[in-house]
Amino acid sequence: MWFWFALGSAVFAALTSILAKVGIEGVNSNLATALRTVVVLVMAWGMVFLTSAQKELSGISQKSWLFLIMSGIATGASWLCYYKALQLGEASKVVPIDKLSVVITLVMAFLFLHEQFTAKSAIGCLLIGVGTLLMVW
Repeated sequence: MWFWFALGSAVFAALTSILAKVGIEGVNSNLATALRTVVVLVMAWGMVFLTSAQKELSGISQKSWLFLIMSGIATGASWLCYYKALQLGEASKVVPIDKLSVVITLVMAFLFLHEQFTAKSAIGCLLIGVGTLLMVW
């Protein structure tokens, strides 16, 4: 099941890039990010209440709170950088560079989460990196 959600994430991420590039025209990138964030906030809390997950709020540990807050800060920084890059550059060049996050995530998962980094992972990272360079230059 995770595969279908991951594929949905990729499709919606692609739509996000195209829709944002059109929508950001003539709009300050920080304002555009804030507007997008409000929509995401409403959708996320809507799903929380739709699934009755709000009952679990009191059970969240301090460690989880800390790391979720730091993740939110990283997401915000990512979105601010992404929208500014989209405003200044071509989507066909900005998006591949943004997707280098796959390579960075694999390396960080190996270093900090002690996840397995195999020859297959290394080759995949290399191919993604080379592919990104080919698309951008």
